Amino acid sequence: MIQPINTDIATLKRPAMPATKTDQQIVTDLLDTLKAHQDNCVGMAANMIGRPKRIIVYQLGPMQIPMINPVITTQSAPYQTTEGCLSLPGQRPTKRYHNITVRYQTSDWQTKTASFTDFTAQIIQHEIDHCDGILI
Repeated sequence: MIQPINTDIATLKRPAMPATKTDQQIVTDLLDTLKAHQDNCVGMAANMIGRPKRIIVYQLGPMQIPMINPVITTQSAPYQTTEGCLSLPGQRPTKRYHNITVRYQTSDWQTKTASFTDFTAQIIQHEIDHCDGILI
């Protein structure tokens, strides 16, 4: 179900709790909400819909990919960029990495490790920052 976007900075700054199998509805709600905002949003974290769980989703072409309990395990090639956020007005400068490796669980709870580059890596870093209570 499409959920309203959380704009409360105090709750957005709280680190998320690990997700469990009982949080499957949050994955569905995030995917639905991302799809509803696909014209101006390429990724979302659960706290952006008011759910303090470590779950993110991101857009990859026509597909929407969920990541449960994501953790960046390696990163390289830092750069400065400017980002916006659906939960916050305006754009802000931030540091990102061109290359990252992430350990996460899929929506069927399989543990995976995958590497990402460039814009996809940037999206994932932004959403994992949300899980950690870090705002741009």
